[in-house]
Amino acid sequence: MYSNINNFFELRENVFNKIHGSNTLTKIFLAFIMAGITGIMAQIIIPLPWTPVPITGQTFAVLIAGLFLGKKYGALSQILYILIGISIIPWFGGMTGGIETLLGSTVGYFFGFVLASYFIGYISENYADSRNFLKMTATVGIANFVLIYVPGLIGLAIWSYTTQGIILNPMDLIIMGFAPFIIGDIAKILSSGLISKVFLPKN
Repeated sequence: MYSNINNFFELRENVFNKIHGSNTLTKIFLAFIMAGITGIMAQIIIPLPWTPVPITGQTFAVLIAGLFLGKKYGALSQILYILIGISIIPWFGGMTGGIETLLGSTVGYFFGFVLASYFIGYISENYADSRNFLKMTATVGIANFVLIYVPGLIGLAIWSYTTQGIILNPMDLIIMGFAPFIIGDIAKILSSGLISKVFLPKN
């Protein structure tokens, strides 16, 4: 049993080091794969009648992008997700795409995805002891609730004013762009922390 555990620890360290030690083309390819995973997860969608911002699964892919690819290529995966979504493949939520979707009610969240994946990747890359469950759950929680939601809510407010002529007060913003997603986000955050604990080396 101990031999199997040690073999697993050695395997995850080798895989992690191979990913981070691979050449630039390989890392770009992995970033593209993660962009595709984000696009697939974005199709898990639950529209809400009181807000133009739906519940989607894509943020889970955003949160783990930095874990596995690090700051630079984790962020690149989300940049690729955005660029490909507006130009080639309509893989934003509900199989939508194009610049009009990017600049819609969720514009701030898209940019938050890049910030969040970079931040998580930075912590994961530079602080091996952060890869345990509690520390990474806290890291991912900060990325999710600060780096995604702050630009997300700002973008929603700007979109509402410029397209609908409506000035949303803070409570409206919370009801439309934050509160409906808390429970799902907590599940994603805890899952990300667990993935870090199990699959990332601690040295």
